[in-house]
Amino acid sequence: MLFKKIFSKNNLHALVHNSDTKLGHLFALFIQALIILSLITFSLETLPNLSTTQRHSLHLIETVIVILFTLEYLLRIYVADKRLSYIFSFYGFIDLMAILPFYIASGLDLRTVRLFRLFRLLRIFKLFKYSKALQRFKRAFILVKEEMLLFGFVALIMLYLSSVGIYYFENAAQPEQFQSVFHSLWWALTTLTTVGYGDMYPITVGGKVFTFFVLMVGLGIVAVPTGLIATALSQTRAEEK
Repeated sequence: MLFKKIFSKNNLHALVHNSDTKLGHLFALFIQALIILSLITFSLETLPNLSTTQRHSLHLIETVIVILFTLEYLLRIYVADKRLSYIFSFYGFIDLMAILPFYIASGLDLRTVRLFRLFRLLRIFKLFKYSKALQRFKRAFILVKEEMLLFGFVALIMLYLSSVGIYYFENAAQPEQFQSVFHSLWWALTTLTTVGYGDMYPITVGGKVFTFFVLMVGLGIVAVPTGLIATALSQTRAEEK
């Protein structure tokens, strides 16, 4: 009876979804540690000249991690109120893809199948759902999503206008670099984002003056979304308090 009570569906649901309790917090920390360990082993596997023993040890660690992730995935399905909703949700997909590549690639030696191992990197997304800071950021983004969408459209328009402008200023002087508006898009992108790699730059007076104004606009493009998110985060923190 005690065993059934401890491992009842309600208690397991609280363990998985309620990180405010002591056991729930420990469970969340344990999963986070597994995710970080899996990313470390994944990175170590890419090192050259690993010995057979080292590769075997890394594979053993990976196997244990996948088994634990598999048990966690099955547990989440078991305690879910709507199992299909969880399975086809974003985090359900991430949880599945965190383990599926291991089962697909370990039994086959096809090169194309090895591409599925790239999905192992999605394990880092499992870390996100245990972070209160990221949940707060998500709520902040929801608060300003309309402003961000509007700003995104304005940024795309500015990107296009900048590429058109620099094309007309620099095409005659640098026909190889600024062959068309489409070729000029790369310059517009690096300039508006204030990166400026230097692989494409104006040499005409008109082009340099135009670049100055594009850079001024670029500073605003970087600053505006930062300000929006910062304000929304402050509002979210205030609501929590």
